Amino acid sequence: MNKTNNSNLTSVSKILRKNMTKEERHLWYDFLKNLPQTINRQKVIGSYIVDFYCASAKIVIELDGSQHYEDEGKEKDKARDAYLNALGIKVLRYSNLDVNRDFENVCADILRHINTSSVSLALTPSPQGEGGERLLFEALYEKRTRQRQASP
Repeated sequence: MNKTNNSNLTSVSKILRKNMTKEERHLWYDFLKNLPQTINRQKVIGSYIVDFYCASAKIVIELDGSQHYEDEGKEKDKARDAYLNALGIKVLRYSNLDVNRDFENVCADILRHINTSSVSLALTPSPQGEGGERLLFEALYEKRTRQRQASP
């Protein structure tokens, strides 16, 4: 078996992609999908399925519901994070509450991590210089908003 792929979980990951949570859909359609880097949804890595994975930055993005804050969930997350870290993958965790209440800052934090990753392809700096991350986020968010308003 490939160190980062488990064919037994592939069918499960396909089902999860079709049945994303409200917060996963929001993050995917309103931000991650429009980034210049390739982001995979419900990606199989070893014996785990991660919510989102950016291979160029070696970053996993996890959205945590309430089960992640119970003792068993915390232990599972700790083991999962240790496995992913051993592969050189950084894990970013955000609560569903963060996505719902502080979406802009969650997106800015993700973008900051992608841009500062040692293996990431650098985004083209904005002509305005500092604040380019915010400008990119705003442009992506506005584009998605316009697309939704144009849909019947």
